[in-house]
Amino acid sequence: MSEPVFVGVDGSASSLGAVDVAAREAHLRRVGLRLVHAFGHRPVHLPAGAPPWSPGDHGLEPMARGALAAAEEQAHAIAPDIEITRSVVAGEALEVLEIESRSASLAVVGSRGLGSFAGLLLGSTAVHLAAHGRCPLLVVRGRPDPAGPVVLALDGSEAGEAAVEFAFAEAALRGAPLVAVHVWNTWSERAYEGPGDPLTAVVADADHLREAEQQLLDETVATWHKDFPQVAVERRLVRSRIRPALIDATQGAQLVVAGARGRGGFTGLLLGSVSQALLHHAHCPVVVVRGKE
Repeated sequence: MSEPVFVGVDGSASSLGAVDVAAREAHLRRVGLRLVHAFGHRPVHLPAGAPPWSPGDHGLEPMARGALAAAEEQAHAIAPDIEITRSVVAGEALEVLEIESRSASLAVVGSRGLGSFAGLLLGSTAVHLAAHGRCPLLVVRGRPDPAGPVVLALDGSEAGEAAVEFAFAEAALRGAPLVAVHVWNTWSERAYEGPGDPLTAVVADADHLREAEQQLLDETVATWHKDFPQVAVERRLVRSRIRPALIDATQGAQLVVAGARGRGGFTGLLLGSVSQALLHHAHCPVVVVRGKE
């Protein structure tokens, strides 16, 4: 059986919204749905070789199971045909959900949970899983258009290939068009954003650079379109600042897909500035896909 979709449930309005999305994703993939609730009680002394949590046996467990029961009922209302399992785990939520991601096809969380501080745009759970999770992460945020396209933030990096594949597959599952957006500027020549203005900085041959970026976009799309010929693809080459242009491209979309880090990322950085910007500011749900690095 294929690996399930799992969703973190903490009883917040954000997590209940994530349950709806996770149920739809499980239905699309024809896999099960796992509802996971973690709370912060963990043993002071763990035996050697024990996992970093223990089965919930505290007073909070009945409350957690009640929240999961409500979430299960909600998920069944969205997708009556999917198999649903529940898990209540005592342990640090970030650690528990990261380990859950090792045996899932997709993780789904809300943008903010009960533990978020007022004013934060994004909760720590979403940021941590985007950087450390072992499967693609879908963060529910914004106001998606169900009839809109899937947007791919394409950067041509080796690490971003997994995001390209995921975006094509997701568009095929949803029967949606795919908009592949590649943003370039004069910093593209050096593959990082440094001092100065990327739109006015002088390069030796801007036309040649633009042609190279167009070729990168065309070749990447063509490679994956062979595997997903049913997906209608629009290619957009945009000369602009990268983060604002990609955020703007998410307006009217049902989903945006990005790699965890692209060709401008520093060595050792688990989550790049572009994916972080989308997680905080996109107008629709965001999927972050880690590469094989």
